[in-house]
Amino acid sequence: MVVGIEHCVYCFDVLVAYLEGRMPLEPEFENNQYPLFVTWNIVNHGQTRLRGCIGNFEPLPLHSGLKEYAITSAIHDRRFSPITIRELPHLTCGVSLLTNFEDAKDYLDWEIGVHGIWIEFVDDHNRRRTATYLPEVTEEQGWTKEEAIDSLLRKGGYNGRITDKIRSRIVLTRYQSAKYVVTYQEYLQHVSENPLKHGIKHEIRNPKDSKYLDEFAIDEWN
Repeated sequence: MVVGIEHCVYCFDVLVAYLEGRMPLEPEFENNQYPLFVTWNIVNHGQTRLRGCIGNFEPLPLHSGLKEYAITSAIHDRRFSPITIRELPHLTCGVSLLTNFEDAKDYLDWEIGVHGIWIEFVDDHNRRRTATYLPEVTEEQGWTKEEAIDSLLRKGGYNGRITDKIRSRIVLTRYQSAKYVVTYQEYLQHVSENPLKHGIKHEIRNPKDSKYLDEFAIDEWN
């Protein structure tokens, strides 16, 4: 498995340092190149919702790529408000490293739960559009292949009536990914075992600290 806990921990390091106004230390894992995505979710009362997910299909060095997209996905995903320091206790970080890119024969030439899908199409105004779903999305949403494709067309900015003619315009690339997910509590445990490696020169904060509490946390920690 090419992805591991150290990649997610580093993304947390980067985000925490950004929110605290300091620079993170450089990571120690190998600096191989992969297309990658960083996904932030927030968990509250057993419900999980997306807080940011952005990546790049060009192979990037892991050190600079994870550093860039940990912040880009947390702060600059235009679908959501920026993640705040008060949300940290409820966050999970997922790192996906993408592999095995293949040209599909048509828009249905992929397997749910196995492949991520990247579509390119030209809309009614002759504008090129693109959109992607990571491998886990279709299965998590309970979609059929066609439902996933139609959702991707909307995500890509197509607002017209979706027909077989529109679907036939799609050029689809399928891919796979290795993914690892870490909770904030798991991150704290990892950091507490070697705080200086993470640029922490003071006592690790308890999630009950008032600095990190908001309406999401009050019921959980009381």
